[in-house]
Amino acid sequence: MDRLIYTAMTGASASDNRQAVLANNLANVSTNGFRAEMSTFRSVPVRGDGSSTRVMAIEATPGFSDIPGSPQRTGRAMDAMTTGNSWFGVQGLDGTEAYTRNGSFEVAADGTLKTNNGLTVLSDGGAPITVPAGGEVTLGSDGTLTAKVGNQPPTGIGRLKLATPTAEDPLRRGGDGLFRTSSGEPMTNDANARLQLGVIEGSNVNAVETMVQMIQAARQFDTQTRLMTTAEADDRAAAQLLSMQG
Repeated sequence: MDRLIYTAMTGASASDNRQAVLANNLANVSTNGFRAEMSTFRSVPVRGDGSSTRVMAIEATPGFSDIPGSPQRTGRAMDAMTTGNSWFGVQGLDGTEAYTRNGSFEVAADGTLKTNNGLTVLSDGGAPITVPAGGEVTLGSDGTLTAKVGNQPPTGIGRLKLATPTAEDPLRRGGDGLFRTSSGEPMTNDANARLQLGVIEGSNVNAVETMVQMIQAARQFDTQTRLMTTAEADDRAAAQLLSMQG
């Protein structure tokens, strides 16, 4: 009887974890460049003396959906969307190099180029990009940045870091929502990467599909809890029969 209870309990826990993943995806349906986290169930044998017949269900997150989000035309000069599978290099809050698909940029009060959510944008050399005071910034399709101050001719101030992950060192999502390589090493700059200007990439989360998946996860959780209730009732009935025979 305990085998049924154990399997149902771990199944309910896995369904609850999946619901959390789906809820996070749905909460980011309007987040620029967000990539939906995928989830799946799998069974794992329990190791240990007396547990060889026990199987636990766990919810695993194999990665994220690499389908690009829908392009959203803004017409803003400092909005850009990468083509293909290249990513923007930014500096995470922990100081390490990370990657994002959010291409909405702005100049901070200290002249540092940042994303619209406050992350420092990195150059192709891996350093922050500084805009001259009062400079009017222009972004090129190859990621080059020029600044024009007053009546002076435009001057180059750097090039965005555009990096493309490889199959040998794929990206992994961190707890801060940014992506880093599996090895932890910075990616090299991709000189062939290009941008669509005046466009930002939206989230690739399908709201309707995610809501349907949340309903399915809730029903799976309900099924597992009913199994635990049934197991409890069967255990009581068996105990009563044994006591009558005694």
